[in-house]
Amino acid sequence: MPYKSALASGRKLVALCLFASVGAGLIPGQDAGSPASHAGEPTSLDQQVVELRALVEKLQTRVAELEKRSDARIVTVAARPEGSTEEQPASPETASAVPAQPVQSQTPVSQAPASSALSDFLHGTTINFLVDGYYGYNFNNPIGRTNLLRAYDVSSNAFSLNQAGIVFENAPDPDNGKRFGLRLDLQFGQATETLQGNPANEPRPEIYRNIFQAYGTYVFPVGKGLTVDVGKFASSLGLEGTYTKDQMNYSRSYWFDFLPFYHMGIRANYKFNDKLAFNYWIVNGTQQTEPFNGFKDQFFGLAITPTKKITWNANYYLGQEHPDVIYYPNGGAPAGSPTQQGVPFTPISNPPAGKLHIFDTSLTWQANEKITLAFEGDYVLQRLNTSSFPSHTDGGYADLQYQFTPKFSMAGRAEYLSDRGDGLFTGKSQALKETTLTAKYAVRDGFTVFGEWRRDFSNQRYFYTDLLGILKNEQNTATVGLVWWAGGKQGSW
Repeated sequence: MPYKSALASGRKLVALCLFASVGAGLIPGQDAGSPASHAGEPTSLDQQVVELRALVEKLQTRVAELEKRSDARIVTVAARPEGSTEEQPASPETASAVPAQPVQSQTPVSQAPASSALSDFLHGTTINFLVDGYYGYNFNNPIGRTNLLRAYDVSSNAFSLNQAGIVFENAPDPDNGKRFGLRLDLQFGQATETLQGNPANEPRPEIYRNIFQAYGTYVFPVGKGLTVDVGKFASSLGLEGTYTKDQMNYSRSYWFDFLPFYHMGIRANYKFNDKLAFNYWIVNGTQQTEPFNGFKDQFFGLAITPTKKITWNANYYLGQEHPDVIYYPNGGAPAGSPTQQGVPFTPISNPPAGKLHIFDTSLTWQANEKITLAFEGDYVLQRLNTSSFPSHTDGGYADLQYQFTPKFSMAGRAEYLSDRGDGLFTGKSQALKETTLTAKYAVRDGFTVFGEWRRDFSNQRYFYTDLLGILKNEQNTATVGLVWWAGGKQGSW
């Protein structure tokens, strides 16, 4: 029976009972005990009154229940999904807890699909930040407060911003069906000037200076996976990396400063098994986002992991680092010179075509949970023309780190670089050495303090002093570095 009809019938029945009570003699002033029925009725008037009152109470209780169900039905209809014709049952508790509301049409939520698509796109994306600052003091008190042969800590007696970095990464996850990814590294500060846009390499350095890495990745389903990156990426020649938080020492070695920092092109990595992987690149050149000649440099590398504690890399790089054009970004170009996006340039007649050869090998050994050893050896050979006598530089370094506690470690590095002959690295024929002692304390995850003492020395007078034109064979520096970082990227950056 419909709820409204049941309510109306209940109310009518209560009224009839009341009327019957009045008709039975329950009128004010009438004697309740006087006869009000025909002679011979089996029940007395008092019994009828009691029965009628009991019936009225039952009917009132029933009407109250029907009213409560009617309220619950209204709430349920208002809350059920749009387009549904089926009534949803509601418990008495729900009916009493939720006030009745009129039925309203529901508007479809159009934002849900867009939100889901954005969530799928950003799944696995990390946004990471790094701030690397230092104060260093050079005991030569050099003019201009300049530390020579340093990649990053280039200033003396100054509070310096070494590097501010932002890393966006959405890594591929082929095990879960996602074969593509991308990465973007933006960098600012003194280290950026070292890493990026050297006019000797970059024809138009200002365009790309703050973009250290920008590449996309795809993992092809070949064997155990063929990973291909396309874009601008950090060089893997040498052991040390770009971000200080991941290094044993605060300052970098001579070889980090000498070997290439980045390349633009395509690189591929194929992992044969858990112990052997092969790398191949074809790129514009060393530190060249845009090429300054038509030759494409190539890289061949093996990554060997005989045990979980030992990693060995053997690399060979073939390049041609002589430009075939001269750019004039600050004017002075001959009249009628062609331009590239407004920058004039002039072709070089019969440009030199001698090749660059880099042989690089490195070994890392995690001897135990406290001791880590690292070794690097390099040989660089370059010719101006294909028949020219070669210039070469060779050397390497060893680094030892001891982890005293989970938060505190110390590392020592000893390095040698022979730059005899044409001085490929320093511009002067000399033999260079350096020793570095670094204390490293992790205040907490995301904040590390470095304290470092370093001595550079040469067999020639090379390092600045406080007197113009007076040089020394050595420079000694003391540095305190502070590195903060935050983000979801795990491991080395």
